[in-house]
Amino acid sequence: MLQGRYLKISKDKRDFYRNLYTATTIGFSVVFSVLIGGAIGYLLDRWFPSLHPWLFFIFLFFGIVAGFENMYRGFKKLKKNDNDKKT
Repeated sequence: MLQGRYLKISKDKRDFYRNLYTATTIGFSVVFSVLIGGAIGYLLDRWFPSLHPWLFFIFLFFGIVAGFENMYRGFKKLKKNDNDKKT
């Protein structure tokens, strides 16, 4: 009820902020995926000591793959929003 009275935002601004939110989420998801993958690998290497940090590199790779997958999904969502706006 109060929201309709005090927050009158045009559709163009709303779409801009929605796309900005999606783009920001893409960036954060890539960074955090890589950090979380690397952290898990580092902790597992500390827990299971060996001569080479294989678990770190394996989980870092998984984090990078997950980050790119999230980026792909986010770009698909942005493209879908642009196509919906054009029609």
